[in-house]
Order: sequence, then structure tokens, then C-alpha cells
Amino acid sequence: MKHNMGKTDKSIRGIIAIALATLYLTNTVTGNLGIILMAIAVILLITISINFCPMYTPWGISTNKKKLSH
Repeated sequence: MKHNMGKTDKSIRGIIAIALATLYLTNTVTGNLGIILMAIAVILLITISINFCPMYTPWGISTNKKKLSH
């Protein structure tokens, strides 16, 4: 699996995941919407931890700035 996420992308995803989890854990958002937002937060945290976003693959997107040496 080729890494396709850069530092900025991971930081933004982390901030969004924390915000969504906070909304759910403080009971600001409850019910089905709260569960969906918490699931999205978990998915964002998983993509951060594996440094790979499967949604980028079909379009060939990569925010990883590492240069490959030849």
C-alpha cells in the first residue's frame, strides 16, 4: 500500500476527527447523526494511522510530498 497522505492532510483530518468526536461525546449531536459523525471520526483516525486514503486511489491523488530517489 503506497502512502498517499501528507502532513497537512493528516493534520486537517485529525482536527476534524477531534471536532466530530467532541460533538458526540459532549452530547451536542445525538441519535443517528451523532453515531454517523463518530463513525466518520473513527474512519479519519484510521486513515491517519495507516497514512493511506482509499478514496484518493481512483483519482490518483496524493498529498504526500516525499520525492522518490531514482
